[in-house]
Amino acid sequence: MGLSRRPSRRTNLALLVLLVAAFVSGWVAFAVEGSPESRVVTALHGIFGLGIVVLAPWKSVVVRGGLRRERRHGWAVVFAVVVAVSLLAGVVHATLGPLDVAGISALDVHVGAALVAVPLAVLHVARRPQRPRMADLSRRTALRALAGGAVAALVYVAVESATAVARLPGARRRGTGSYEAGSGDPSAMPVTQWFTDDVPHIDVDAYELVVSRPGEPALRLGYRDLLTMTGTTRLVVLDCTGGWWAEQTWRGVRVSTLVGRPDAGSVVVRSVTGYSRRFPPEDTDALLLATHVGGAPLSRGHGAPVRLVAPGRRGFWWVKWVESVTVEPEPSWWQPPFPVQ
Repeated sequence: MGLSRRPSRRTNLALLVLLVAAFVSGWVAFAVEGSPESRVVTALHGIFGLGIVVLAPWKSVVVRGGLRRERRHGWAVVFAVVVAVSLLAGVVHATLGPLDVAGISALDVHVGAALVAVPLAVLHVARRPQRPRMADLSRRTALRALAGGAVAALVYVAVESATAVARLPGARRRGTGSYEAGSGDPSAMPVTQWFTDDVPHIDVDAYELVVSRPGEPALRLGYRDLLTMTGTTRLVVLDCTGGWWAEQTWRGVRVSTLVGRPDAGSVVVRSVTGYSRRFPPEDTDALLLATHVGGAPLSRGHGAPVRLVAPGRRGFWWVKWVESVTVEPEPSWWQPPFPVQ
């Protein structure tokens, strides 16, 4: 990808582009659900990552040159190791399945190492700036970039084909990269939550759901009130960013039953933990405040007494332990793409 007799600068630029593309596509993959688009994003993420591997031989030339010049390179070695660990863990997750050691999965290592790599990458760029030049926009550079991309794509196809032929667990993963876990059996479904949350203790007898609309007094519903309204049943896939998915039958109350369909603004669903997500008004008919899963009341770990079911959205949208549903004037995009608390 734009390599020459002096590979250092262009190799480093190419690697920087691939690192950024891999990081961004990874987070985009977290945001999309199991659709054709998610499979495309996941494939691009894999190709960008393998593109880094393809460039490794050229980068090794750069590294050897730096070592011969006796530059201070300890932090750069750490950066390289962290990136290598992230790439290896990603390949393991994509081929061998949701392996974990002491509760830490390959996907956890993949994502964690990628996050650690970010400040190291910023430091690397600050200390070894690689400034683009007009010559980098030449036809030859574009052709070499396309050739490098084609090689990375071929490697991706080869890995996917080998995974399928060998019947490895990775052949059964969803388009998002997630693996099936506990479909039809809620007790076997993993218990996970956003990393800033803990499973709270909620007194069901004292529980109240607060429903608020502009210009109207707040409505307070106890758990028994919700049970009398619970009548909508839906078969929906929960696809968690933790790397697993499960299809369950959820029963509860439509959000539209409580707040209608607002003309503007957004609907905010909040947890007793402070966690929240904001939804567009047109989603209210699809959103479900579930009290039951698989015909039984929710367990505490799965969001009891009430959790949100958000069809077509990844698991971090499925707010657990819901305490309020509020119609607010701000638009649905008025929030970080991923929760920050």
